[in-house]
This record gives sequence, structure tokens and C-alpha cells, in this order.
Amino acid sequence: MRRCCHVLPLAVLAALLLSQVCSGIKWLAISHTPKTLHINQTQHCKLLPGLVSSQAQLCRSNMELMQTIIQAAREVKKTCQKTFADMRWNCSSIEIPGDSSKYPPDLDRGTRESAFVYALSAATISHTIARACTTGDLRLCSCGPIPAEIPEPGYRWGGCADNLHYGLIVGSKFADAPMKMKRAGSHANKLMHLHNSEVGRQVLREAVVMKCKCHGVSGSCSIRTCWRGLQDLREIAMELKTKYLSATKVVHRPMGTRKQLVPKDIDIRPVRENELVYLQSSPDFCTKNDKQGSVGTQDRQCNKTSAGSDSCDLMCCGRGYNPYTEKLVERCNCKYHWCCYVTCKKCERIVERYVCK
Repeated sequence: MRRCCHVLPLAVLAALLLSQVCSGIKWLAISHTPKTLHINQTQHCKLLPGLVSSQAQLCRSNMELMQTIIQAAREVKKTCQKTFADMRWNCSSIEIPGDSSKYPPDLDRGTRESAFVYALSAATISHTIARACTTGDLRLCSCGPIPAEIPEPGYRWGGCADNLHYGLIVGSKFADAPMKMKRAGSHANKLMHLHNSEVGRQVLREAVVMKCKCHGVSGSCSIRTCWRGLQDLREIAMELKTKYLSATKVVHRPMGTRKQLVPKDIDIRPVRENELVYLQSSPDFCTKNDKQGSVGTQDRQCNKTSAGSDSCDLMCCGRGYNPYTEKLVERCNCKYHWCCYVTCKKCERIVERYVCK
């Protein structure tokens, strides 16, 4: 009998097999891997939590790649929490310990929040691999191809393009592996997660921009050497956040000879390839509710002068807020001295902060 994702006590394993659930983002637990551990022996793959059998096999066959994937897992967590720092749901639940059996309900129930995390995870792993090819951290790949089109006068192709093609192939193979297992949860959840992962990769494909470096006498920029590079992950995450806010609720129903995901309220059209979808509605995340995966907003910092999602009115859900003061020490009165250093004084100022009741 195969164990789903990792070794569990028998009682927990029995319950897990009964529900046939294996979280497709459990691999993010490898972000807890000690930075001192370098994956250079096959037995090291057994030390990585959250991997399904095909992911572990990829680790054994390409150990060099795993350092990049571990970095991607760390980037997913950091980027998700930064992107949602101004909202009630702030991605705090993504910090699951490596030895935990599953994610909290907000990421494990087919919610709008899980849709975002799956999309971001798929985009991040391919983004990180593509960039690692460029920097030389992966020996199995190199720079991306030079574009076929002829550049405009004053421009020339050169530099080292991000290898998006390699990143997409290898990244999707790793990220989608849990959803392609026989015990990958309900068919509806599997379709949802695969769809949202592909939306993440589609946003990544659209994030390729031309980057250039100037050449010329005295910075005249008479000619520019250019290459195709990916936007920063932060910009990709913000695009996915926009899709999160306009995500479509779907249901799993027969369409022809098989069941598919269709929009719940407007089932006259199929699901669009570029929209995030979710199966279950989310709570308002105002109060703590472990069954729904809500940690609540009590003691969260809010912005008294904002009219956005981080405002004290919205963040605190009408409960009110408490003020407190904080002393900040900053550099000030900086002076440049020839040549070549800067001296600054230290200034203190008191600022007022607010936290939700």
C-alpha cells in the first residue's frame, strides 16, 4: 500500500486513505529544510517532507534541481504573505510545519485562497527554475533561446535570457505530480487545482519582457544589448491577486460524456483558461474558526487613514481598534563627504499604530 505524501501513524493514514486526499501543495513543507543541508546524495531525498513518490523520484534523478525547488518553496511563502499583508486572509496558514499531516481548511477545501496558492506555487517553481538556468545554478540547462525576430535599429540580441521553456517543463512535472496520482482527492478538487496551476503558468508566460543594457561613449546608449527576461515574482503575484479577487465559483457536473468544472451561476459558458476557479466559498476571516481555517484579525495591525482592505474599519470587521505608540530610530541629516563617504545622525520619532480589537 502506498502512503500518500509521507509516512503517517496508522490511524491517521487510515483516515487519509478513506478520504483519498493528498494535498498537492504539501511539497511547500520543504521550505523548512535546513539551509545547511545540501542535496547531493539520494538518501537526502528521504529527508524532504511532503513529497509524493514521483516527486521523490525526480529528486533522486536530479538532486541538483532540489536546491532550486527548496528555494521556490521559500519564495512561495514569502511572496504570498507579502501580497496579502493588507487583507484579512494574510496567507499565514501556509506556514504549516513540515511534520503536519495536512494544510488548514482554508487551503485544503477548494477555496478561493487555495486557488491563489496553487497558481502562485506553479508560477514560482517554474520562475525559479528558469532564473536558475540563467544564473548557472543548474548545469542541465542554460540561457533561453535568442528570439528569431530582427531587433529594431540600435538594438541587438545578446545577454542571457531566462530559460522559461525549461522552467515550465520541469516545474509543471514537479508541481502537478500530486494531482496526477490515483489518490489525489476528489476529481473536482483535482480538476480545480490543475486548472489553477495552469493559470499561474499562463501568467508567467505573459510576464516575459525585453530587458536591455546600454553601450556607448560616456553613457550615450548608442546601442542596446537586449534579452528576454521574466518580471519579478512580486509583479506576477499581484496579477494573480487580481485574478483571486475576481475568481469564479464553479461546480462539478456532467458535460457531454464526462464531468467538468462549469461556472456555478453562469453555466452557459465553459471555464475560461485565464481565470482562477474555486469550489467552496470562504469565511470572512474576521473571527478565529479552526474548522474553516480562519485565524481571525484580532491584534492585526490596521491603517486608520486607509480606505482600502487594510483600513481599520475593514480589517477589524467593525469591532474597533486600539492605538499604541512606537519609537522609531532613523538615519537623518545625512551629508556626503568628498571623497567618498556619507555620515548621518540618528533621529527618533514617535509614531501611532493601531491594532484590531
